[in-house]
Amino acid sequence: METHTLEPGDLDAVHDLWDRAFGPSPGRDDAWALRAMGEDRFLGVRDGGRLIAVGHYHPFEQWWHGRAVPMGGVGGVCVAPEDRGRGVGRRLAAGLLELMDGRPLSALYPATAPVYRSVGYEHAGAQYRLTLPPAPLRTLAAGPVEVRRAGPADVGEVTALLRRLHAGARHHGPIDPGEDQVRRFLQDERLYSYLAADGFLAYGWDEGREHLAVRRCVAGSATTARALWAVVGSGSSIARTVRANVAPDDPMLWLLHDRSEDELRRVGWMLRVLDAPAAIAARGFPVAVSVDVPLLVEDELRPANAGGWRLTVREGRGRLERAAERRDATRLPARGLAALYAGVPMATLRGAGIVTGNAGADPLLDAAFAGTPFMLDYF
Repeated sequence: METHTLEPGDLDAVHDLWDRAFGPSPGRDDAWALRAMGEDRFLGVRDGGRLIAVGHYHPFEQWWHGRAVPMGGVGGVCVAPEDRGRGVGRRLAAGLLELMDGRPLSALYPATAPVYRSVGYEHAGAQYRLTLPPAPLRTLAAGPVEVRRAGPADVGEVTALLRRLHAGARHHGPIDPGEDQVRRFLQDERLYSYLAADGFLAYGWDEGREHLAVRRCVAGSATTARALWAVVGSGSSIARTVRANVAPDDPMLWLLHDRSEDELRRVGWMLRVLDAPAAIAARGFPVAVSVDVPLLVEDELRPANAGGWRLTVREGRGRLERAAERRDATRLPARGLAALYAGVPMATLRGAGIVTGNAGADPLLDAAFAGTPFMLDYF
């Protein structure tokens, strides 16, 4: 078997694998795939010249405690049905790690967790999909907030606003959509986009006119949140339900007078630390937390991450510096480091047998990395 990046001539074979793995697609939009191939972000595995597995990554940035960290979002991973069970998936996943070299983090929505755990990914956060009756939204008074329709000419303003809001809220996990994704939102005729001085809303109809689907609603104040959600609620006389991608602690959930009938579905995603020192340096941390602890990392596929480290956190910044291996260090495999980075409590990681070694620093690590990661996008 050979693993290598793909070229435009491989596109029909890629679609054949995707159809067999995910079902036939109603239409082909190859522009993004061709772009990924041109940027060497598309990987394939061949057996005797036959393409048997494919995967690619998106060059995202991801917010961690209010700071944007470069991240590779892995997607479109599949193995030919007749070649499953041969270790092809792990080979492809390991190849994607190398392909993303230079990016501190990687994330993905797993079809099967064991394959990704075997190469150092671990469960980190989720996309939270809220379903609620529209009636409670009618109780949100818009207030004295100017809300206007947004279009393609607003791409720069919307992108800058979303970045400011995620940073100010010290969010964990959301993808920075960048101007390209924001432009697609604003150009999509199926979405209705609205802009306020400190908020943005994009929503549309789902499944005919029975459901309203909120793709993104982010606000920097309670008055703006009320105003934007009131726009959604204005269609409540027709829609049966409202479906929204939200943070698990979205302020809207506390603005509503009645939450007795809402339903929150969790779609989990996994995280992988590709460059440990760079990932720590790029991430934000609580300003009031001070940490100085020894770590011992085990990472077979990324040897530069392995060995003894000294983790320090001061004034909202973190550093990971090389140090001698110490017997009193917290011991982390690659997937344990990913889970810690995402804020999974140390007691949980020890209870699952993922983290071992000295537990004396656990409260400090919990305080430094605490958070509830979420994404608003699926890829």
